[in-house]
Amino acid sequence: MDKLDWKIAAELERDGRQSYADLGETVGLSKSPCWSRVKSLEESGVIEGYAARLDPIAIGLAVQSFVEVQIRFDAHLEFEAAVLAHPAVVECHTTAGESDYLLKIFARSADHLDELLRHNLSKLPGVQRLKTVVCLKTIKRHGRLAEWARTTEARGPR
Repeated sequence: MDKLDWKIAAELERDGRQSYADLGETVGLSKSPCWSRVKSLEESGVIEGYAARLDPIAIGLAVQSFVEVQIRFDAHLEFEAAVLAHPAVVECHTTAGESDYLLKIFARSADHLDELLRHNLSKLPGVQRLKTVVCLKTIKRHGRLAEWARTTEARGPR
């Protein structure tokens, strides 16, 4: 990626709804070359897609939790398939350490979270143990990656 690609990525991360004309003006390109670069970034997988970001509290999901999951060794494929299909799980990551996975989930209330954990997530394939951390307040959400990646690329890993 060159400097213009980084600028385009950062601008779209800031506002993915802006027109190609506005985006081009901001990064110093006309509309057509800007469109071509965006299409190239999409085709290369740098830009994964575009979506509205919803406020969980505004839609009634006030309790955010992180759930560490330990599963049986032979159940990874089934567990991952179940997680992909589960609407309460908004993120799932494999981890190193005591747990196998880290899930990010939202619930309507503490009672709803308890229901999800006891009667739903604990019954996913292979689950042996759940450890839950409830988020009290979100300080930063939807961080921007483009500027961070661009600046660390020049310096290398730290």
